[in-house]
Amino acid sequence: MTDLPRTQHIVASGLVAAVGLTVCYISYTQQPAAAFVFPRLISTVFAVLALWTFGKAVLGKTKVGNGLDRRSMMNILPGLIVALVFVFWAANGLGFYTAATAVFFILLTLYDPAPHTEVKTWIKRALITAGFLAVMYGLFAMLLNVFTPREIFF
Repeated sequence: MTDLPRTQHIVASGLVAAVGLTVCYISYTQQPAAAFVFPRLISTVFAVLALWTFGKAVLGKTKVGNGLDRRSMMNILPGLIVALVFVFWAANGLGFYTAATAVFFILLTLYDPAPHTEVKTWIKRALITAGFLAVMYGLFAMLLNVFTPREIFF
């Protein structure tokens, strides 16, 4: 049982490395190439860092803490489910910006410790979400000219 944190670290970093390599592969095989310059750059850096972390975990060179207990995993689970729905359905089904806004608002609501019974906190969450959408749109659509999934709304 004393090796559990190290095993958790190896498994988690291995999964992240697999995702990083998959995303990197997909970004390099998509056309038109000009539309994927930014995703290729980011996915390459992500994959290299993920592989580095995985290698350090396998070799036992990382500083491993106590791992995640059941309670911590249960706290993370709702956000993980929302993120998976976003990645596998919502981004294409609702459009990137609409889905990102909904997901951000849901995650903010789930993890914000402010009371859910006060109108003031809901207004604050809505304003933070609107600011998030403005930054996302400005970054991806205007500054980087990145193609995003477009469907129902935009």
